[in-house]
Amino acid sequence: MRTICLFFEIHQPVLLKRYRFFDIGINHYYYDDYANATRIGDVAERSYIPALNTLIDMVKENNGAFKVAISISGIACEQLEIHAPAVIDLLKKLNDTGCCEFLAEPYSHGLAALTNEKVFKNQVGRQVEKMNALFGVTPKVLVNTDMLYNDEIGAIAADMGFKGMLTEGAKHVLGWKSPHYVYHCNMNPKLKLLLRDFKLSDDISLRFANTEWNEYPLFADSFMKKINDLPQEEQVVNLFMELGALGIAQPLSSNILQFIKALPAQAKEMGITFSTPIEVMTKLKSVSPIDIPYPITWIDEERDTSCWLGNVMQREAFNKLYDVADRVLMCNDRRIKMDFDYLQSSTNFRDMTTKNSGVGIDRGIYDSPYDAFTNYMNILGDFCKRVESLYPSDIENEELNALLTTIKNQDTEIAKLNKELQKTKEKLEDEKALKKTKASAKAAKAPKAEKPAAKKPAAAKPAAKPASKKAPAKK
Repeated sequence: MRTICLFFEIHQPVLLKRYRFFDIGINHYYYDDYANATRIGDVAERSYIPALNTLIDMVKENNGAFKVAISISGIACEQLEIHAPAVIDLLKKLNDTGCCEFLAEPYSHGLAALTNEKVFKNQVGRQVEKMNALFGVTPKVLVNTDMLYNDEIGAIAADMGFKGMLTEGAKHVLGWKSPHYVYHCNMNPKLKLLLRDFKLSDDISLRFANTEWNEYPLFADSFMKKINDLPQEEQVVNLFMELGALGIAQPLSSNILQFIKALPAQAKEMGITFSTPIEVMTKLKSVSPIDIPYPITWIDEERDTSCWLGNVMQREAFNKLYDVADRVLMCNDRRIKMDFDYLQSSTNFRDMTTKNSGVGIDRGIYDSPYDAFTNYMNILGDFCKRVESLYPSDIENEELNALLTTIKNQDTEIAKLNKELQKTKEKLEDEKALKKTKASAKAAKAPKAEKPAAKKPAAAKPAAKPASKKAPAKK
C-alpha cells in the first residue's frame, strides 16, 4: 500500500539590527526586538495558527488516519514562547493526538555540520532536549538545516543514535533513481534516508497560487491522482516543505488550507495512507545505499550550499564565526552562547548571496548583499572581541582546554571537600545533640536526695522580770 510522508519545518531567525562600526566594543546587543516581535506575531497569525488548527482538525476528522511530522528549531521555539505562545499550545495539542512526530534539527538552524562536528552535535542535542521539555518526546529522526546532507553528516547522525534522516531528492544525486523508495547512508547502513519529491512538494509550497502555472488551479483530487498514477512498486511519496508555505508563501485567500484539508479523503478513496517518517523507516526496507559525497539541500535550483557559501563574503563571515566555535563551547557565559546561536542561523549567510535566484529573497533591513555583509561583520567583530577577552587567541585551544579542565577538576574537588566538610559538621552537631540528650536522660533517672527534717523552732525564753526599784533612803 502506498503512503504519503508529510513534513513541515518551522524556523524563524532572530533579526539583527543596524550595527555600526563605531558600536564595536561599546554596544553588545545586536537584535531588533520590535522587528522580531512584529514578524513572529504576523507569521503566527497569518500562517502557523490557522495551519496548525487545520492539521489538528484533519487528525480528528479522519480518526487518526492522517499523520504528519514537524521539526522546529530551538531559536524559533524561544521566540514563539515569548511572542506567540498560542503556537506552542497548538503544537502540544497536535502532539497529544498521537498522530504527529517531532524531528530533531540543529538548535540554531545553522551550518555547523559543514565545519565543526562538536558544534553540530551540541546543537542537535540541545534541540532534542528542548523537544523533550516542551512535548515530552525524544526524536528518532533528524532533519538538518534546509535538508543539508552528505555521507559524512549521515555517519555522524548514525553515531548519535538516529534511525534516519530526511533530505532532498536532488536530480544530480538520484540520476535515474526515484525518490519514492527508502535508501540508506553510504557510510552507515543503519541510517535510513527519505528523499523529498521536490516536484510534488513545490507544486504546493511554491506554485499553488501562481495563476501563470500551466496546472493552475490545483485541486486535491487531481493532485492525489498524480500520486496514484506512479508505478505500483514506488511505495512512499515524501512531501516536505516549510509550514510558512501555508499562509505566507501561499496566502490563505488562495484556499491552500482547504486544499490540504481535502487530501486525506481523496487519499482514502485511492487506498493511499499517511505515515510519519519513523513509521515508514520501520515498515519499509532500504532498497540500496545512496552515494552523496558533496552536500545537498532543498535551496534553489542547484540544490547545494552555494546560497550560503557561494561568494567570498559569505565564506569570510562563515569562517570567522566558526574560528571561535571551540572557545565558545568551552565558556560558561550564557550571553555569549546565546549570541553564538543567533549568529549561526543560515539566514544571516543567505542575506549575503549574490546569486540570481528564481525565488525572491527578503533581505529585511539590508539594501544589498554587501550591506548585509558589512552589518554582520561589524557584529561579528564585537562578538569575537568578547570571546577574545575571555579566552585570548594567543593561547592554543589544546592548552586552553587543558587549563579549563584543570580548573574544572579543582572546582569539582573543592565542591567534594565542601560536601565532606558539611557532612562532618552535621555529624558533630548530631553527636553534640546526642550527648546533650543522654545527659538530660541521666539526670532525669538519678534518685532525688532526701530533704533533712525541719528543725523544731526553739522555745521562746520568758521575758526577764524588770528589777524592783529600791525605795529611796530617808535622810
